[in-house]
Amino acid sequence: MESFNPENFLILIVDDISQNLKVVGAVFDQAGYGTTFALGGQQALDRLAVINPDLILLDWMMPEISGLELCKKLKANPCYEDIPIIFLTANHDTDALLEAFKYGAIDYVTKPFHAPELLARVKTHLQLKSAQDRLKKALADIKTLATTDPLTGVFNRRFFLEFAQKEISRVHRYDYSLSTLMLDVDHFKQINDTYGHNIGDEVLKFLTQVLLKIIRKADCLARLGGEEFAILLPQTPLEGAEELARRILQVLRKSELNLAGKIIRLTLSIGVSSYQVSEDTIEESLKRADRALFAAKNQGRDRFVIYPPDVPTLVES
Repeated sequence: MESFNPENFLILIVDDISQNLKVVGAVFDQAGYGTTFALGGQQALDRLAVINPDLILLDWMMPEISGLELCKKLKANPCYEDIPIIFLTANHDTDALLEAFKYGAIDYVTKPFHAPELLARVKTHLQLKSAQDRLKKALADIKTLATTDPLTGVFNRRFFLEFAQKEISRVHRYDYSLSTLMLDVDHFKQINDTYGHNIGDEVLKFLTQVLLKIIRKADCLARLGGEEFAILLPQTPLEGAEELARRILQVLRKSELNLAGKIIRLTLSIGVSSYQVSEDTIEESLKRADRALFAAKNQGRDRFVIYPPDVPTLVES
């Protein structure tokens, strides 16, 4: 376990009696903690709008908003639900204390409190919270590694296919439209051969930043491998996908990448397809988009080609 430094933690102390705030605050000030105070439940809510305490010490008996009511409010709010709450109470009613645990309190200390015991309990719960936070971060990092392309930071093929399958389920359930763009950087091998692979990597990162500024939050951009990317467009008919493809090409034609004095201009070939409800998997839609992409390359690059679901031939646009 990492070394514990009280100076790294902020304690919010909530009580409706100012003298109690001073007494409890003095204990934690002397122990080296950061402290902040709220005189009653409403002031605690106001304080929480502007601070982010690591733990809350909460008095049980308060007018207007009781400690238990405040605990319920905080645990029902995603912004505050992870903050540990310890009750300071003269209440020895077992059923009442069990209710506090039911609504999210992690511990209680009875009044009059013994300072070393209070400090020990707070330290223990802060250490547990820190360990939980580290575990959450580690799990999030693992998930990121599993779903994200390490070079560009966009999603990888695995996540793209999983996301697409979920969207297909929505298509069948709600009769949504679903379209796909397949994108390939024109003459990327020539860029690598001329400028080196490090420059090639920068080109791909530059491209993803351009694309992320154009697509919607609901869209899924993924690097499928090498210089090939895909964009899944939920609730988007073929016309909407065509408009996006045209917009991407227009923006790229006006953009340039300056790397150590080397001016690089990018163009893309794009294949566009729309999901057919009669299909069983996203792979069929991707195959059509890939065929359209191949046609775009054959027809001169720097363009998009549409593969309409109701026409068995490729259509250049």
